[in-house]
Amino acid sequence: MINARMDQLREHCSNNYSMVIIAAKRARQINAYYHALGEGSYEEYAPPMVPTKSQNQITIALEEIAQGKIKAIYPEETVAGR
Repeated sequence: MINARMDQLREHCSNNYSMVIIAAKRARQINAYYHALGEGSYEEYAPPMVPTKSQNQITIALEEIAQGKIKAIYPEETVAGR
């Protein structure tokens, strides 16, 4: 179960789309970190930034967003006139 609630996540993201994109990218980075750690080299990947009991990378990424370790702000501009 994800400990982060939606209202906590929305405080740190401008919209749901940006939250999903940032969480997916961060989950890939965490996955790469664990994979590199198994091979003995981990210098180029950032470890998880929050203490967690979860082994699920997307859960870890969402917890990082909820605790304010990652912020995702996209412009709210529309491009309908172009």
